[in-house]
Formats: sequence, structure tokens, C-alpha cells
Amino acid sequence: MRVLAFSDLHGSIEVVERVLTLEKRFDLVILAGDITTGGTPSELEKAIRRIEAFQKPVLAVAGNMDPLSLERKLVQLGVSIDSRGVVIGEAGFFGVSAAPASPLHTLNEISEREIMARAEAGWKGVAAAHWKIFVPHAAPKGTALDRARSGKHVGSSAVRDFIRLRKPDATICGHIHEARGIDKIAGLPVINCGPAGKGYYAVVTIEDIIELENRSLV
Repeated sequence: MRVLAFSDLHGSIEVVERVLTLEKRFDLVILAGDITTGGTPSELEKAIRRIEAFQKPVLAVAGNMDPLSLERKLVQLGVSIDSRGVVIGEAGFFGVSAAPASPLHTLNEISEREIMARAEAGWKGVAAAHWKIFVPHAAPKGTALDRARSGKHVGSSAVRDFIRLRKPDATICGHIHEARGIDKIAGLPVINCGPAGKGYYAVVTIEDIIELENRSLV
């Protein structure tokens, strides 16, 4: 299975379309949050439909800049993996929308306790899958993937603790634009896709092993 993963689109659906056209060979598209910047359910639906036009499954979580109404729309569209698991072949995908509370008071922030609860709920939905892929919008705290320009770690402690506890085979996240990259927690790979609006995305290959790669249109 070859997965193309995007985060922090902030409305730049045309960039995703360019990537999908150039990559050609993929089995699944994952959107790891901030699909819009304060967008409407109608705008979100149009974006999802444009990606679905490539005739591959789409799975998504909302980000901290996606209003709560968009969380509900993702569920209605049948693509949400917030607090739920979806199994495709041998791989199970589950995730957590939103981000931890911050001084910025963005549109969709939740407590660390709620992040852990949603992650656990999704984990149950992929219990039978051979491979388990975790998709939180927020990056795990204290890694190379959550360091802001100030140097401060601003990710989620619950995401980090969940990875250590449940040991998903791979984690796909975003949220901190400047911290694009790959890191490990307890030996388990985690990738921050980087902002899709700037042409960044990730490729996750699931075969005998899981391989993660950051790519760019630039």
C-alpha cells in the first residue's frame, strides 16, 4: 500500500491535486488536519470531492483551524478517522482532530485528556489490523516535530504518551509548519508532513515494513 499524506492545506486543494497528478501511483490519501482556515462545511465538502475525484479512498482529521462544524461534515462525508478506526487491507488508520490548548486560542482546541481519549477510541477500531497507523493533527511533544521557531516544544504530550503506550507502527501528523521532518518515539517512526500549502507532503509505503518519506513539489 502506498499512502500520500498531507497536513496544513489551509485551503490549497490545487496543490494536493498537483501532487496526486504527478505521483499517479497511490492507494489512499490522508489529510492530517487544517484542511481549511476557518472554512465552511460547504468549502470542506468541495475540497474532499475534488480529492475523491482521483478515485482513491480519502481519510481525514480536522485541525485546530478547522471549525467544529467541519468535524461534523467529515463524519457526514464518511472520511473522518477522529476517534474511529478504518481498516483497509492489512492496515488500520485512526486519528485525533484538533490540537492542545494554546495561547493563540485557535478554533478547534481540546485538552490533552480529550486527545488521549480520542486516540484510545480510535485504537479500538483498528485492533484487528496487522498495521496500525495513527493520524493526530498535533505533533508529539518534545520531539523534532513540534519545535516552534522560538525553539519551544509546543506539541501534544498526550500524542507522545499514547505512542509510547500503544506503539502504533507509524504516526502521521502536522500542525507545526516549521518542524517538518521524521523522528522516532520509542523506536517508532513519526512524520510531520509539513504545510501542504507550500508543496510539502509525505509518502508512506506499507509492505513488509513501513517506510516514511518527506517530499516536496519545490
